Amino acid sequence: MDQKEIAALVSVVILLVLVAIIITLITVFIRRKNKMLQEQHAAEEAFRKEFSEIQIEIREETLRNISWELHDNIGQLMTLAKIQVQLAKDKPETLDQAAETMGNAISELRSLSKLINPEAIKSLNLREALRLETDRFKRMDYINTTYNIVGTPFSVGTDKEMIIFRILQEFFSNTIKHSKAKNLEVTLIYTEDQLLINAKDDGVGFQHKEDFSGIGIKNMTNRAQVISAEFSITSKPNEGTMLRLLCCK
Repeated sequence: MDQKEIAALVSVVILLVLVAIIITLITVFIRRKNKMLQEQHAAEEAFRKEFSEIQIEIREETLRNISWELHDNIGQLMTLAKIQVQLAKDKPETLDQAAETMGNAISELRSLSKLINPEAIKSLNLREALRLETDRFKRMDYINTTYNIVGTPFSVGTDKEMIIFRILQEFFSNTIKHSKAKNLEVTLIYTEDQLLINAKDDGVGFQHKEDFSGIGIKNMTNRAQVISAEFSITSKPNEGTMLRLLCCK
C-alpha cells in the first residue's frame, strides 16, 4: 500500500470518526433537549395542579371565615340591635344606639361582600387580599395585627401572588389557632425586583419544625418551591414564630 492509499484511508477513518462524533453530539443534544422539555412540561403540570388546589383551598377558607364572621360578629351586632330596639319602648334614646349598631353591621356585611364574590377575590392583588385578611382579624378581635408596606409596590404575577397568599393564610391560621399570640406583624418589603415578606407572631413558638401544628411547613415549603421563592420558618419556645419569603419579579 503506497502513501497515497494510506493517506486516503486515514482521511476516511478521520471523516468517519468526525461523523460519529457529530452524530453522538447531536444525539446527546436531542436527548438533553427532550429531557428539558419533559421537565418543563412536568413543572408546568405541577404548577397548574398546585394552583388549582390552592384556588379551591382559598375558596374553602374564605367560606369558613365568612361563616365565622356572620355568626360571631354580624350575628352579635344584629342581636344587640334587636335588644336595643326592644328597650326603646321604655328608653327611646336606645333607638339611636340601635341605628348605630345596625350601621356597623351593614358596614361589616359590605366588607364581607368582597369575599363572597369569587370575581372580586380574583381581582384582588396580594396587598389588598392581605389587607382584607388582617382587617378581619381586627374586626373579630382574634389578634392585634400590624400590617406594613415598604417600598414601591409591584406585582410578582397573579398566579404567584395567589400561592403566596395561601402560604400566608396557612401561617395566619396556625398563629390564631395554636400560637396563643397576642400580636401579629406582617411586612411587605418591595425592592427594585424582589418582594420580601416577613410575618411574625409573639406566641409560644415551637422547638422543632414538626411541632408547627403538624400540617404546615412541608406544604408551605413545597408551594414556595413551585414559584421559585426562598422560604423559611424560624421559631423558639416562648419567643414566637417568624415566616420569611423572598420572591423575584
